[in-house]
Amino acid sequence: MNVVNYDNLMRAEMEKGTGKRLLLHSCCAPCSSYCLEQVSRVFKTTVFYYNPNLDCAEEYLKRKEEQIRLLRETGQADLLDCDYSPEDFQAIALGYENEPEGGARCARCFRLRLERTAAEAKARGFDYFGTTLTLSPLKNAALINGIGIALGEEYGVGYLPSDFKKRGGYLRSIELSRQYALYRQNYCGCVFSKRDEGRR
Repeated sequence: MNVVNYDNLMRAEMEKGTGKRLLLHSCCAPCSSYCLEQVSRVFKTTVFYYNPNLDCAEEYLKRKEEQIRLLRETGQADLLDCDYSPEDFQAIALGYENEPEGGARCARCFRLRLERTAAEAKARGFDYFGTTLTLSPLKNAALINGIGIALGEEYGVGYLPSDFKKRGGYLRSIELSRQYALYRQNYCGCVFSKRDEGRR
């Protein structure tokens, strides 16, 4: 079985992407720190903060404020913000409440956030869309990229494949989080991941 190296695919796209516009979905400032360090060297990047999966408005705002602060301090990208819309996540999680972390509920959540990103990228004339979600060692990069590629074809906008955890990306994000004193949460964000983290 051939394993796709999504990091190599991203580097190939970056070689021809100089000056092109990228809409990068971000789950939080710590994850985006390394991703932006990479992509902002090539693309005119806008961070898209759409995370209806977060378990409460307080957590949503705390993460959003840290994202804004990181962008202000680094100047690496602009921000495209969304209102907190937990009903979006609740609709796709209905009936999947007992799925394990990383299971079908997570796949539906990835698709929810990536589809909104693809739609915004298409509507606003971006050349590419992508996501920081592949930075986490706990997330399935092949699954996320499969969803992104399919949505790119569906919406007619380029998808930037990635596996940001490669090349020490996750460890670098920890270093950058310390450098900028970023708030790092210990759960993915939804009420179910918080529940499962509590069990562990």
